[in-house]
Amino acid sequence: MCWTHVKTLDGSGAGDCLSIIIPRMTTTPATTENYDYIIVGAGSAGCVLANRLSADGTTRVALLEAGGRDTNPWIHVPVGYFKTIHNPATDWCYVTEPDPGLDGRSLKWPRGKVLGGSSSINGLLYVRGQREDYDRWAELGCSGWSYADVLPYFRRAENQTRGEDEYHGTGGPLHVSNMSFARPICDDFIAGVEATGTPRNNDINGAEQEGVGYYQLTAHKGRRCSSAVAYLKPARGRDNLHIITKAMVHRLVCDNGRATAVEFERNGKRQQINANAEILLCAGAIGSPQLLELSGIGDAQRLEALGIASVVDIPAVGENLQDHLQIRAVFKTHQPVTLNDELRNPLQKLRAGLQYLLNRSGPLSMAASQVYAFSRTRLSNQRPDIQYHFQPLSADSPGEGLHPFSAITASVCQLRPESRGHVHIQSASASVHPKIVPNYLSTDLDCQTAVEALRHVRTVMDSAPMREHIKEAVLPDPQATDDADLLSEARRIANTIYHPVGTCRMGADAASVVDPRLRVRGVDGLRVIDASVMPEIVSGNTNAPVIMMAERASDLILEDARHPKPA
Repeated sequence: MCWTHVKTLDGSGAGDCLSIIIPRMTTTPATTENYDYIIVGAGSAGCVLANRLSADGTTRVALLEAGGRDTNPWIHVPVGYFKTIHNPATDWCYVTEPDPGLDGRSLKWPRGKVLGGSSSINGLLYVRGQREDYDRWAELGCSGWSYADVLPYFRRAENQTRGEDEYHGTGGPLHVSNMSFARPICDDFIAGVEATGTPRNNDINGAEQEGVGYYQLTAHKGRRCSSAVAYLKPARGRDNLHIITKAMVHRLVCDNGRATAVEFERNGKRQQINANAEILLCAGAIGSPQLLELSGIGDAQRLEALGIASVVDIPAVGENLQDHLQIRAVFKTHQPVTLNDELRNPLQKLRAGLQYLLNRSGPLSMAASQVYAFSRTRLSNQRPDIQYHFQPLSADSPGEGLHPFSAITASVCQLRPESRGHVHIQSASASVHPKIVPNYLSTDLDCQTAVEALRHVRTVMDSAPMREHIKEAVLPDPQATDDADLLSEARRIANTIYHPVGTCRMGADAASVVDPRLRVRGVDGLRVIDASVMPEIVSGNTNAPVIMMAERASDLILEDARHPKPA
């Protein structure tokens, strides 16, 4: 391995740099190279595992990533997701099949293709979900995944800027900080939501989720704290950790019922590395089922039709796909009080750049959303069933620029959709993207919740704190008033909020893909550790839960290494 000095901004002030030594990932292992653990995918989960499993220095760990290193400066600037989403240098650029629930529209599904994975291109929002989500997993047979079981791992991961308490930890790798950017209209939106009956809650990751307030971010001193920054950067100098970027994995090799090696392509050459202990698949809700199927693990009939020999018949691989569908409600404002106004002016853009360079503040330190609200519609009287992402700006989509008028966005999504889709390969080639079929708004409850969510948004905008700001509605169509018209509007304008999960479902039943210790059924030495194993989607953003799952998985892996099951 070669080494190089790299200078990187450390966030402590204008022009301050930190000289660090990181490996130049220019060498590749020979085909006979052996490791104890091979981790496929250096995303939110893979970086955690690379750190934890290599920590004692006795195990040899290889981390494979199809993308490159996280050297693009926009990755580390919080607002940089506008530059990295839909960018093939950092994004897999998946596209769904035309969806009947969305009037036949196809959606772009960004997934990170870089060290840090989606945690390097996401909106930085730190949300754990509801305690009932994890207790529900346990009810479904996922022993060891109740809220009481997972809370210690949330705390272990966290370096909480507010300090340690029953729900939060300090000293962990992942920095969690308060929002440093807001505008007065954000406070008015909070007051408007309170006026509709949702209480103020400054900690949605504490005792109760229900409430409205400002998001916390996975950021530190105005810079993104991705899983690569939090977990991989401190581990890069370890001799027993080999990080291999630009490594396109083609398949996992299985021999006599055991996963033994990984085949990948790098610099145009096909290579293979061997695993003495385990292969850990962390490629995400799209990539993990794709690689299992390419390796002969999935529905045997489906795979054999593509010329892939069946290794183990698991029809559930690729099924159970879930996602949060956001409905973007956009409203023009009377006064120029939004970022649409500020950033249309070249001088204001320059000012924003200088603010960030000088003290890591201003619009460039902004996360994807500023204000959350976890509220209940009339369909749920026990716990929140919708989530808001409020922004003092408006745009058609990330990367397409702000609207040329003063406006705000109040996106709202259903927290626990019933709709289920699937992801399956359509070719035996790893370079062909799998077919993604979300099946959005395919159940009565999901349709009813979409309608109720839009009514809730309008109630908030008609509240006293917000009424004076609103000039007119842009989305949804203000002429849509009855249930049928509102549902039609939801189908027309809704989009993904980038939370696909569930395609390698964890469970105790024989039909599940992995058991509660995340081991793939019917294959020794292989686990899946990422959002794909969630049996049901959590009530909120998915990055923090995936990091928690990887923290717990590292303990499971090390426990099983110390106490292997009989042959």
